[in-house]
Amino acid sequence: MGEYSRTLPERTMGLDLGDKYSHYCLIDREGEEIESGRVATRAEALEAKFHSIGAGRVVMETGTHSPWVSRLAERCGQEVIVANARKVELISKNRRKRDQVDAELLARLGRSEPELLYAVKHRGEEAQRGLVLLKSREALVKARTQLITHLRGAVKSLGVRLPSCSPECFHVRMVGQIPAGLGGLGGSLLEVIGKLTEQIRRLDREVERFCRQEYPETELLRQVQGVGPLTSLAYVLVLEDPGRFERARSVGNYVGLCPAQDDSGEQTPQLRISKEGDSMLRRLLVGSAQYLLGPHGVDSDLRRWGLKLAARGGKNAKKRAVVAVARKLAVLLYVLWSRAEVYEPLRGRAEVGAEPACALTA
Repeated sequence: MGEYSRTLPERTMGLDLGDKYSHYCLIDREGEEIESGRVATRAEALEAKFHSIGAGRVVMETGTHSPWVSRLAERCGQEVIVANARKVELISKNRRKRDQVDAELLARLGRSEPELLYAVKHRGEEAQRGLVLLKSREALVKARTQLITHLRGAVKSLGVRLPSCSPECFHVRMVGQIPAGLGGLGGSLLEVIGKLTEQIRRLDREVERFCRQEYPETELLRQVQGVGPLTSLAYVLVLEDPGRFERARSVGNYVGLCPAQDDSGEQTPQLRISKEGDSMLRRLLVGSAQYLLGPHGVDSDLRRWGLKLAARGGKNAKKRAVVAVARKLAVLLYVLWSRAEVYEPLRGRAEVGAEPACALTA
């Protein structure tokens, strides 16, 4: 996926994936419609359909089902193109938007103009399972945070403020602190928060095991202070192949930490970061950057450079510095991973605050 033949295929199927049913449109080399209809979005039904049309090209958009459906189509001998749904505005902004129309547009674009689909490459099934683990942990953390915020607000409405503490020990520290006005509700919420904390710790141990047994290359990334098992594993799973980029600097754009562009004529407005790519990895990189620039960060070329940016002043200087450090951190981690080299935080340069190179030593 992501690479396709430049010659016109004998048959091209546009597949608009749905949760229960997927609509398809099959056209021949000349662009004439052969068949259209819908098929159940189940492995056995789709496999039968892929085999029935013979060898050809299958085009679909990115979505919930596209990873496993694209792998299934490849196993059935089909050439697969997965279109970037955010790029194909001809479909997303079509005034005649219907599932069958979308399937036909995908087929016609995939037949003659596949470049307009901005094809993406889905990660492998093993990496997909690892990301499910990380996203499940993230969902549990969000649920715990929401419950803690709710309980603090409920107690505050009764004129009581709960003391500060970390989320990990909240369910223990708050025993006896909940006012009687909440009845048994406070105790029930603390019990749920405690169970969520227990499950988060269990997943943390699973992440550690994943890093140690399945992805030992994460140790290369964890040489950088502030990059722990979550960030390193997410980084390896999202990028998957260190050889996929020609330049290390391309990684910053891939994870959505580079400014978007909307140039027109002589105008080049300064825009926010594009926020493309995996949002979880971007948040983890920003969190690592905040740690690097925080009071517990150790001295390094990257920290010095970031602090110099933050010291320039201005309303958003600190925020911009954090994003800039996160972007350079993404590049640094890629170099550490692809070259399997040892990280050296300081290279002993005389000029303090100079923009950091990769700070590597063989």
